[in-house]
Amino acid sequence: MTQQQFDTDVFVVGGGPAGLAAAIAARQQGFSVMVADSATPPIDKACGEGLMPDGLDSLRQLGLSISGNETGRFQGIKFIGPEGTVEARFPQGEGIGIRRVLLHQQLLDFANSLGVQTLWNTRVSGLQDNGVVVDNRVIRTRWLIGADGQHSRVRNWAGLSAARERAKRIGIRQHFQIKPLSEFVEIYWGAQGQAYVTPIGKKEICVALISKKKFVSFEAGIAQFPALARHLENAESTTAVRGAITSSRRLDSIRSGNVALIGEASGSVDAITGEGLAMAFRQAVALSHALAANDLSRYQAAHRQISSLPSFMAQSMLLMDKSPWVRGHALRAFSRKPALFERLLSVHVGEAGLGNLGMGGMLTLGWQLLVA
Repeated sequence: MTQQQFDTDVFVVGGGPAGLAAAIAARQQGFSVMVADSATPPIDKACGEGLMPDGLDSLRQLGLSISGNETGRFQGIKFIGPEGTVEARFPQGEGIGIRRVLLHQQLLDFANSLGVQTLWNTRVSGLQDNGVVVDNRVIRTRWLIGADGQHSRVRNWAGLSAARERAKRIGIRQHFQIKPLSEFVEIYWGAQGQAYVTPIGKKEICVALISKKKFVSFEAGIAQFPALARHLENAESTTAVRGAITSSRRLDSIRSGNVALIGEASGSVDAITGEGLAMAFRQAVALSHALAANDLSRYQAAHRQISSLPSFMAQSMLLMDKSPWVRGHALRAFSRKPALFERLLSVHVGEAGLGNLGMGGMLTLGWQLLVA
């Protein structure tokens, strides 16, 4: 088909952060882009609301910097558990905490400024040859991008649902008006799951709980972490509780014909890594390059590379969640050897490869786990 036979070069189903990032990156390659979503912006979702330095770098690759909104700043990560406490600073830069709705609005404003066409409150009901069915009409598109989340309909329509999936977990989130507890994102470890505390302003924090089983209430979940419960005892909540499902899923393929998937539609890692948004931003850049080259196999290869480290880190951290023995010994080992925790954080944010630990580092970690 000639260019004149398309209504748009790229049609994105799903207008969340992943979909908007894909639209922005494609528009910067010179493509005409349309985005459709059944929701009304700004779109919210339960998450930890923290962007680590690598996530901010990925945003900058899209040409966007966070500005003009209230944000929190954090310098690293702190693990807190009955067996010990350990903290590490990022090797470079800092992270920010920002309300999900504020981040979404900034992405939307930037997309609009680039000329991305957005269709809100719009139902996408199926695919046709060289087109997508939108509100009972067909929009002809050269490329179709599925950014419609964990339960992606585009993934099903394109026959891309074959996947390996690990156990799902439940996340719930609430905001509190209180000065940040420290200059770190604090991760509290308990028998049932984790609590993430992210500064999102000078006097506001985001608290996210992740567990295998649903807590009876947010208050009951907080009670699982006595140290955190004491901090929040007199803090006023500023939002209602919001929940979401998190899982680790790897698809056999994330493209078929002129269809490609991005974000959670293309697979996911457990929220324990805090890397979901950063992965989507990196995928968006890689996808735009593949579209420009007219070769989605390039995106398939890049997607696997982008997912490999977060998947490894998720499996490692979930082992701490599943096994009290591993969790206890790991926290004690990190407390005794904080330099090792610093090196692990450096690997986690992409400042160093897994080889940075070296054989000596891996043996040291294994030995410390045994004797802690």
